[in-house]
Amino acid sequence: MKAHTRETQSTMTPQKALDFLKEGNQRFQNNLKANRNLLEQVNDTSEGQFPFATILSCIDSRVSAELVFDQGLGDVFSIRIAGNFVNEDILGSMEFASKLAGTKLIVVLGHTSCGAIKGACDHARMGNLTALINKIEPAVAAVKEPQDESLRNSKNLEFVDAVSAENVLQTIKNVRERSEILAEMETQGDIKIIGAMYNISTGEVDFY
Repeated sequence: MKAHTRETQSTMTPQKALDFLKEGNQRFQNNLKANRNLLEQVNDTSEGQFPFATILSCIDSRVSAELVFDQGLGDVFSIRIAGNFVNEDILGSMEFASKLAGTKLIVVLGHTSCGAIKGACDHARMGNLTALINKIEPAVAAVKEPQDESLRNSKNLEFVDAVSAENVLQTIKNVRERSEILAEMETQGDIKIIGAMYNISTGEVDFY
């Protein structure tokens, strides 16, 4: 499989980009990698890059976007931060990727059993981690069940995963509200902004 070129990127649509990721995740789940010569892709992308998607995911070592979507060099912009939330710098990166570099899809990718989400559920406080946890805690408050405080912590993995899914939705909302550029591009149909959850037990990505 060749690296994307200006020509192949120009034919890409938001839906086609999504289909590419879905097909890649199916290959990953079935342990059927696309045939790529990575050194050839190094050469092909040495004078330019034409990725089709931007993926915001967690730093979790088990959730490498390039691997779980079976993509090669030059295919996707990968933004990673614990808890996959957005700030000014990440929004700027997304705007660069979409408006200037031409990606057609933004995916906010959460995952099951997320450590950052567990920390937010437990209201962890430690050094600079405290500020990061504070950005995720609104998702904890937004998940209303269970109401029993003894069940609203990291030991309840069902609650953790519900918060993780809510955090993805809140991140998408923040992208649209805090970036006029991306919101306008989505309204015009130039890009699509979607959420997804990666299951660390099965390797499956569920888009929504």
